[in-house]
Amino acid sequence: MFAIPVAAAAPPAPAAPTIAEVESSAPADAWRPVAPENLMLVDTAKGTLTIELAPGFAPAHVAAIRKLVRDGGFTGGAVVRVQDNYVVQFAAKTAVATANAPGVPATAPTLPAEYERLRAQVPFTPLPFPDAYAPQAGFSDGWPVARDADAAWLVHCYGMVGAGRDLPPSTGDGSELYAVIGHAPRHLDRNMAVVGRVIDGIAPFAALPRGTEALGFYKTDAEKLPITGARLASNVPPGQRPSYEVMRTDTPSFAALIAARANRREPFFLRPAGGVDVCNVRIPVRLMAKH
Repeated sequence: MFAIPVAAAAPPAPAAPTIAEVESSAPADAWRPVAPENLMLVDTAKGTLTIELAPGFAPAHVAAIRKLVRDGGFTGGAVVRVQDNYVVQFAAKTAVATANAPGVPATAPTLPAEYERLRAQVPFTPLPFPDAYAPQAGFSDGWPVARDADAAWLVHCYGMVGAGRDLPPSTGDGSELYAVIGHAPRHLDRNMAVVGRVIDGIAPFAALPRGTEALGFYKTDAEKLPITGARLASNVPPGQRPSYEVMRTDTPSFAALIAARANRREPFFLRPAGGVDVCNVRIPVRLMAKH
């Protein structure tokens, strides 16, 4: 009798990496540093709100915000509004008194309506899943964006920072800023200038008492959290300034992170979703040693 050869069993496929494994194994070139001139530090008794500014999307707003910071405009300001599942809003010293008074004209020159950029100007890594608010969503240089046939824009994910304004689209002056602390209010996309995002320290601000006036504004000055100082990292002495890195969104590491986010492999998950929204893809940020 002839022996019938038995095919060797194929080795089991390696388990797909988890989100934590993708992040921890990402090589050095999968990260980009946050430029010190784009790192805004807002100090309060509750901690420091660390914001990465986005001059590539809102250059005039970022220039105005940088000037306000360097001139001490935010020192003596305050958190003036906390609306549940929506935003926390803070204002420069000159804007605190009028932050909840629609119709009061800005004292500084108004800024252009920097709500979107030409599509061709924005490098784009598409998210391979549909978006409810735009023809396509994805990422650009470590930022969550959406686009249509003509334009691209930053989207209102958790932690994104926008500039407050009155009804006319160009009435903002950079002295009132808000950070998203709730479910992504994507209906604000292309209606507000998104100027950056919080990359560290948002938890104490998201936990502040909610304002009881309309839209979550505080009723009394005593309720407002004072801003004790604001700095750009570029103006902090070397050796004392914080340094952050953001995962690049045009790398194999980030593609693996999207796959891991859409198909959760951690033991807790019984049925992976098989998809993910742009605002549920947390772009990794890491704090490096001060330098």
